[in-house]
Amino acid sequence: MDGTLIDTEPYWMAAEIELVEAHGGVWTREQAIAMIGSSMDVSAGLLQAAGVGLSVAEIAHALNSSVRAAVAAGIPWQAGAHGILRALHVAGVPQALVTSSFEAVAAPFVHTVGLFDVVVTGDVVSRPKPDPEPYLTAARLLGVDVRDCVAFEDSHAGVASAVASGARVVAVDSHVALDPPAEVSRTSSLDRVGLETIGRIARGEVLDLRDRA
Repeated sequence: MDGTLIDTEPYWMAAEIELVEAHGGVWTREQAIAMIGSSMDVSAGLLQAAGVGLSVAEIAHALNSSVRAAVAAGIPWQAGAHGILRALHVAGVPQALVTSSFEAVAAPFVHTVGLFDVVVTGDVVSRPKPDPEPYLTAARLLGVDVRDCVAFEDSHAGVASAVASGARVVAVDSHVALDPPAEVSRTSSLDRVGLETIGRIARGEVLDLRDRA
């Protein structure tokens, strides 16, 4: 969800900076970017190391509340994301949202969009990304073989999770410059991806759709 479908990373960064500064610490943009795609437990640990004197649960509540409010105020779509979700829905392709965000953050987005058959959030799995459990769980709930799925990811942890699950994977270079394995397709934006493209990737082609300009 975050970074791949909607541009919530600035919301997370702002929430992290506000929280760290409230506890007398300093949190840089570089630190925030390095944490993209991390589980809440990992993120909370890094924020605690930066001086936040709260428990993991308290940090999660503070960050989730801030980002949830921002998402509820309006969905900041990434280019091409809404269009491809709608096209897949019209074509009858089952879709799962697999996100490290907690249900509290994902719920407003999921409710507003109304296009996902399955939702797997970071607080419903015991082993979050980069473990394959989130994607394996999504495939099981969809009732399909994960090897027949195409996963779109914009973080190192997300790509690792999807690759380990056995899904076909597309790395979306948005906030983080990714260096995925050779078997992973790549794109610079979802507006470069269509149904025909996804079909080719699902059949085993590895495509590079990045803007070379």
